[in-house]
Amino acid sequence: MSDQIKHECGFVLIRLRKPLEYYKEKYGSWMYGLHKLYLLMEKQHNRGQDGAGVVSLKIDQKSGSKYLSRKRSNKENPIQDVFAGINKSLESVEGSTPELIKDPVWAKENMPFSGELYLGHLRYGTFGRHSIDYVHPVMRENNWRSRNLVLAGNFNLTNVDEIFKNLEDLGQHPKDFTDTVTILENVGHFLDEENQMLFRQYKNEGFSNREISHKIEENLDVRKILERSSRRWDGGYVIAGMFGHGDSFVARDPWGIRPASYYVDDEIVVVASERPVIQTAMNVGINDVKELKPGHALIVKKNGEVSEELVRVPQERRSCSFERIYFSRGSDKYIYQERKQLGKLLAPSILDKVNHDLKNTVFSYIPNTAETAFYGMMEGVMSACTNQKMRKIKELGSEIDDKKLEEIMSLEPRIEKIAIKDVKMRTFIADDESRDDLVAHVYDVTYGIVKNQEDTLVIIDDSIVRGTTLKKSILKILDRLHPKKIIVVSSAPQIRYPDCYGIDMAKLGDFCAFRATIALLKERGMQSIIDDVYKKCKEQQNLPKEEIVNYVREIYKPFTVEEVSAKIAEMLTPEDIDAEVEVVYQTVENLHKACPNDNGDWYFTGRYPTAGGNKVVNTSFINFVEGRNARAY
Repeated sequence: MSDQIKHECGFVLIRLRKPLEYYKEKYGSWMYGLHKLYLLMEKQHNRGQDGAGVVSLKIDQKSGSKYLSRKRSNKENPIQDVFAGINKSLESVEGSTPELIKDPVWAKENMPFSGELYLGHLRYGTFGRHSIDYVHPVMRENNWRSRNLVLAGNFNLTNVDEIFKNLEDLGQHPKDFTDTVTILENVGHFLDEENQMLFRQYKNEGFSNREISHKIEENLDVRKILERSSRRWDGGYVIAGMFGHGDSFVARDPWGIRPASYYVDDEIVVVASERPVIQTAMNVGINDVKELKPGHALIVKKNGEVSEELVRVPQERRSCSFERIYFSRGSDKYIYQERKQLGKLLAPSILDKVNHDLKNTVFSYIPNTAETAFYGMMEGVMSACTNQKMRKIKELGSEIDDKKLEEIMSLEPRIEKIAIKDVKMRTFIADDESRDDLVAHVYDVTYGIVKNQEDTLVIIDDSIVRGTTLKKSILKILDRLHPKKIIVVSSAPQIRYPDCYGIDMAKLGDFCAFRATIALLKERGMQSIIDDVYKKCKEQQNLPKEEIVNYVREIYKPFTVEEVSAKIAEMLTPEDIDAEVEVVYQTVENLHKACPNDNGDWYFTGRYPTAGGNKVVNTSFINFVEGRNARAY
């Protein structure tokens, strides 16, 4: 994606099902789990670069000994900083020697991060706050082990205000108004209630307080805690957590918006945001890694027992299609195939745009993440090229000869590496004009392969969201090659609506498709539609979210996709370039053909899976009309 979009966080939960001595004997180190954690986090670094954190828990640690260890960082390379800090803490333990550090029994008794349970997290700050306090995992501490709570996740809730008010009504005083703190206190409340209920039960049965603590740890109903906690949650989420005595869980939203996969054998339980990272880290096949079902929680009890249990009634599956288009690692078998198919489905419309003139068309891609879709597009183009050759050969009939045959067979699409992003330009200059000049040099271009004022340059991108990088950088850079025309192709449809489930796309005014539509309405004397939609949105402001309708969809109804695309091209074309610019978007229909099992398309269609989504888009429209540069949730 040429525009920088921050997005879903990543997480890893690891539960070792054997004593640390087992891993020392079999794998040569009790740090087996810690090493796997590092590898799984590094393999998911694409999911978060604003912060990273790790928590380790020791099961059945004796009283008076620390059993929870945490390290977090919001520095430039947070994963490396976290694990450098962990290594430093291991080396600085008082009384340690190289031999003692290798001893799993001594390590568990004396060293931090020598536990059986690990929770790691990578964060993108979609809530706009980047202090260390907002880096996961977050903790709710208590002197009773079974009341300690650690949470990390990939989530955004649309109704934090409702849940926050509910906590206040219960008599709580949450320390901050964020979805992270709100969920922490929300789960913590029901964890406390479950503890208290079991305490009263066992007290009535005559057990001592010491005995009761152990009974609670053995019989805590994790499923019930999650079911009661999540009743009010509206949004996309995968929440991972652990209780201080050793139970752990990962819960997924009932629409399957956010992804989670897991692997279990007799040695280890691994849960992560993406399937291929588990395949790589554990060296297992695709069929060994399972998807956590929507509305379910994977629960690992203190004794190592694993179950996948229903927490909320599953709804219509609306898994995020942006995961398939861009955010997830392309090394997943099915994601790779889907991205190729997205490109392939674009080929017919692209060929029409260039009048099937392959001789004077150069195909390429930008940025590197669009490479897979590019391969698919070129498969489609080459297939059409083969058909064209066959037709021409048949047309020759009896007049076929080597020269004519050679001329037909030489017809091939021209594929070139046009742009190379070789450095990350750091914006250390303050004034906008100088900064824009720097941005214009982020990419280098390959000179001498485009015929001046003759060739059409076709460039595919994953998605065109804001269009800022295209206008300020890419189109100017490509124009240096002097093509007659530049066609920018998006493998995703037009982004028309804000996301509220984890991606940093919360403001309508940021989207070039929305800005282009507003411009068309004003140009064609349709201001009344903007005013009417604003009025309808205002009238709904105080309604319960379940009663709100997405009226913002009405602003797009007067125009075809092609009309909006043409306006986008006009708005994004810099004044000082010579080439004609055209923008072609994927269709929603083709998106669903390519990604049939992940049809969450609310950013393209406005069809939100939860009631809170309609509330967010209406609020976002109100903010735009009233000139407020603020998040809508």
